[in-house]
Amino acid sequence: MPKKVVPEAERRRRRPTRQGTVLSEKLIVRTALRILREHGSAGLTARRVAAALGADPSTLYRYFAGLDGLTRAIGEELMGRALDSWTATGAWRADLRALGLAIHTSYLAHPQAALLTASRVTGRPREIEVDETILGILRGAGFGDADTVGIYHAFIDLALAFAALDAGALAIKDEVREADEDIWLSTYARLPSTTHPHIAATAHLLADRMNLSAYPVVLDTLLNRAEAQLAATRNRVTGTE
Repeated sequence: MPKKVVPEAERRRRRPTRQGTVLSEKLIVRTALRILREHGSAGLTARRVAAALGADPSTLYRYFAGLDGLTRAIGEELMGRALDSWTATGAWRADLRALGLAIHTSYLAHPQAALLTASRVTGRPREIEVDETILGILRGAGFGDADTVGIYHAFIDLALAFAALDAGALAIKDEVREADEDIWLSTYARLPSTTHPHIAATAHLLADRMNLSAYPVVLDTLLNRAEAQLAATRNRVTGTE
């Protein structure tokens, strides 16, 4: 039998912590984000989060079903921040593009959290709100339900996959990342055309592009395909193929 979900008002600690803090889900999640930024995923423990809040570790279990529950809440927070930074215009393609970029940006603002949560499905309210919004944009644009689900699937997986990929680069130490980025100039740009003619011919372009995220380009490719798919469907309906 599923465990009963206790409303936050009933879970909330009655008295302030030793630091005079009144605990809430949001405060715990924000503290966990800071700990992830400073210590990485290996440093996210109930003891460390509780210590930062001046509380006993057992207190966190009044709010979350262990660290996995906290992880889901962190993922929801990143999704919620993306949605809060986004404004609908009524133009389906522009709205989807802006929302995809907002999701990508929200996750990259917290690389360690992105690596921890990008592959998770939280089932929490703000994530559900994002999903409902995407599906609503697509259905409102005139996509059939099967096409809507297919595009939604590709859209959200693309955003989260690039969030994880790009967060991986941001999560490593600055000097390591800079050394990796320099390889396009220090190694690739110096390969001779006699042995690597294609790399040599494009080396200056590779150096300019390869340290940037390809997400906007690939997102546009997905939206181009969706736009063509919608046009083809409308043509079939009107008999103007």
